[in-house]
Amino acid sequence: MSGSQTPSELPGEGVPSAQKSSWATFLKSIASFSGDLSSLTAPPFILSPISLTEFPAYWCERPDLFAAIADAKTEKDRSIAVLKWFISTLKGQYTSRNEKLGSEKKPLNPVLGELFYGHWPDVNGRGQTNLVVEQVSHHPPITAYYICNPSKGLALQGHSAQKTSFSGGSIIVKQIGHAILAVDLPGGGKEEFLITLPRLRIDGLWYGSPYIELAETSYIQSSSGWLSTIEYKGKGYFSGRSHSFKAVLTPPGSSTAAKKYEGVWHETSKDLDTGETFTDVTTPKEEVTVGPLENMHDFESRKLWQHVARGIREGDYDAASREKSKIENEQRQRRRDEQAAGASWQLLHFEHIPSDPVYERLAKKFNGNPPTEDTYVFKHNHSQTPSVRSVPA
Repeated sequence: MSGSQTPSELPGEGVPSAQKSSWATFLKSIASFSGDLSSLTAPPFILSPISLTEFPAYWCERPDLFAAIADAKTEKDRSIAVLKWFISTLKGQYTSRNEKLGSEKKPLNPVLGELFYGHWPDVNGRGQTNLVVEQVSHHPPITAYYICNPSKGLALQGHSAQKTSFSGGSIIVKQIGHAILAVDLPGGGKEEFLITLPRLRIDGLWYGSPYIELAETSYIQSSSGWLSTIEYKGKGYFSGRSHSFKAVLTPPGSSTAAKKYEGVWHETSKDLDTGETFTDVTTPKEEVTVGPLENMHDFESRKLWQHVARGIREGDYDAASREKSKIENEQRQRRRDEQAAGASWQLLHFEHIPSDPVYERLAKKFNGNPPTEDTYVFKHNHSQTPSVRSVPA
């Protein structure tokens, strides 16, 4: 679902009749809650069967566009290719669950140390793209990820967290974190791109059919000086359509647009100079490939949450709630045991850095706010061969 409701729709119309009471209670708790909403317990029927730790896979569900960045010949063309790839990731990240599940669902809140591994195979010489994800914090929830295509010389490293609040009948989500894309250049050297994240607004709560709109502005700043500024608006702005955006690409040291793009990020957009199609995400995406469940470590997302996910998919919310509580209670006990032993959880694949020098250098070019951010640096300690695992014992 991705639009405004009609006056004839009734409150809670998208809620199963047996769940209307719990949905009403949930709405009241949201409206009266002060602080971060991520700690609230959502009714089981509004839960997604997917853990938040899987979400970084949305960055590369169009691996051809990711690989194409390395084939661009000039700084300008690389910035255009990065912008095209980034806009094309938004549908998967923010509307794909609506199409599968009928409305936006709350992802499963990952446990500390949760892991997710996947890849997209080499097809037609585009190279294999690999993904490593680790839940590096539980309170607040922070997910770190590393995506690379070694044969193309591409590596994306980033982390994301969410700070949520309630305002004007909507949930407002401030996405915290950033991503750095590094591109190996043919003549040696490296070009880097800082990618900031848009804010989200979750509407449709009153009707029990939540959906996401992107809001405000995000940026893609290249170390070469080229800057993409992306402005997001919902229904009633620009073209009068949901999921609208405008993007402007400016050259180093200039505020004059070299390229302009406009459209809806969940369907198509166009180059305003030529009228040609810029992005088209109406074609099928490529799901990430993962190993068999029986070979997974207990902390890998799909194995950890398998019984919860089955309950949600089958509509057995009692079973889903019971299995979810079991996992959460085990985690609470694990934290108590660590505290009693004077120990702390050790990250497996990432190292926390309090200040990211690449972010600081690139954010300065467009007066980015905040001027500095922390980051999680990948340790390069995971085999990129899908059949080989290097996970906790």
